[in-house]
Amino acid sequence: MCQNPAMHDFPEDLVQAQRDWYATYRELAASAGTGSRTTVLRRRLVRLSVRISAHPYWASLPGGAPAARMHLKELSWTEPAP
Repeated sequence: MCQNPAMHDFPEDLVQAQRDWYATYRELAASAGTGSRTTVLRRRLVRLSVRISAHPYWASLPGGAPAARMHLKELSWTEPAP
């Protein structure tokens, strides 16, 4: 688990899914125009969004999920991928 004593313990697969989401989003933003690659990236974003939002970890946080989701986003945005 990804640990930060002041915040949350996130499962590694959840952190990696959020990192993958940001990487895919950046790639989509950098790609110009439309085409099959754009479609592939959009579909990947949708799949990753579902994987992140439906992760069982969120069920363990009654009432604290919104803050935890924001922390996951901040952590994944600022931490370099391994």
